[in-house]
Amino acid sequence: MTEALPKRKARWYFGGLSAAAAAFFTHPLDLIKVVLQTQQHKTSVFEVTKKITAEHGFFSLYNGISASVLRQLTYSTARFGIYEAGKNYISTSTFAGKVELAIISGTVGGFIGAPFDLVNVRMQNDVKLPPEERRNYKNAVDGLFKVYKTEGIKNMFTGAELATVRGVLVTVGQIAFYDQVKSTLLETAYFEDDLKTYLVSSLAAAIISTTLTQPMDVLKTRAMNAKPGEYKNTMDIVLHTAKLGPLGFFKGYLPAFVRIGPHTILTFVILEQMTHHFGIF
Repeated sequence: MTEALPKRKARWYFGGLSAAAAAFFTHPLDLIKVVLQTQQHKTSVFEVTKKITAEHGFFSLYNGISASVLRQLTYSTARFGIYEAGKNYISTSTFAGKVELAIISGTVGGFIGAPFDLVNVRMQNDVKLPPEERRNYKNAVDGLFKVYKTEGIKNMFTGAELATVRGVLVTVGQIAFYDQVKSTLLETAYFEDDLKTYLVSSLAAAIISTTLTQPMDVLKTRAMNAKPGEYKNTMDIVLHTAKLGPLGFFKGYLPAFVRIGPHTILTFVILEQMTHHFGIF
């Protein structure tokens, strides 16, 4: 009887690659979410989608895809990589340990990915602006260079504090809860380490992370899309958004969930498959 091989572990960069691959499929939903969040008047997902495609064509839904992919390659590589490496120093046998590690991972990842997030938000929001008000970044690198040249390195990190807080919340909601739900399911007699478990765990993580992060995501999007001097500080953005009522902080929740759901599921399914076939023992 042959001895079973030990379980493989993910390499530190698998999370970033998985998230970047998932972004190709979910980017249009992310763009629609950004457009909804930066509008002060109420409108529907259908109306926004129809207006964008009618005026700019279907492929305009992929505005900012280069920034989205590069953001995942920085932001998600950092948070997944630190979470995986951190298991050597912080025990994840308890949910508290998972959350603690997710907070550290999300903090670093959110800050590192902030400049690409800023360019991503601006490129996506261009589709709703008149031609004379668009920033017209050719791609993510061009956008970063123009922000640095015209606004300075400090403004490359506009909204970084909000992006960092959001990074913490989404990492807790996604990675820590995915890890916890998956381990809980595997302790029952109804689940094995297979696709069904990955799907259920990632769906639960998507619901939790969307709910946790949506208010912060709205504020972050508004901060990053604002023109210099449009808002005095973060509290000014909060007060401006509050004029819409409590639901104003959840603008774009449906497209956010529709985007985060498939993105989270695809990320973890791809990650699990990469780990299964190419992980380290």
